[in-house]
Amino acid sequence: MIVVSTEALKPSELLTSLEADAKHCGAVVSFTGKMREMGENNAPLKALYLEHYPDMTVRSLENIVSRAKQKFHVEHVVLCHHVGSIYPDEPIVFVAVASEHRKASFDATSMIMDYLKNEAPFWKKEIYLDGSECWVAQKDTDQLAYKTWQ
Repeated sequence: MIVVSTEALKPSELLTSLEADAKHCGAVVSFTGKMREMGENNAPLKALYLEHYPDMTVRSLENIVSRAKQKFHVEHVVLCHHVGSIYPDEPIVFVAVASEHRKASFDATSMIMDYLKNEAPFWKKEIYLDGSECWVAQKDTDQLAYKTWQ
């Protein structure tokens, strides 16, 4: 399941759904990325705003999930991303992977996040408490993590 939504994510419901579909699997790994209270410049944030191109974004996420499934032989993946306005402590992204063994689930989850941070067409703007705004550039650490999979 791949979902890009302006609605708040509900990780516990998403995880329950995956587990119901993957009863024969021995491992389920999940990751929830949440909005921090502080921005890239350590200034307090009011919100994030994530923009995307809907069709392009879904195709990109489908491609990422497909590659992870093929590489790690996992059957069940949930990838959900919140777009629009997001507030501190709200989930931004949720990834869950079910597989026969734990290593495949851990590795697939990690690869999906690293590819998402580098390939998915999302643009993130930080909105500070003082009303100022700043588009966030890609981090070098995200690029390095991505390269480890290639």
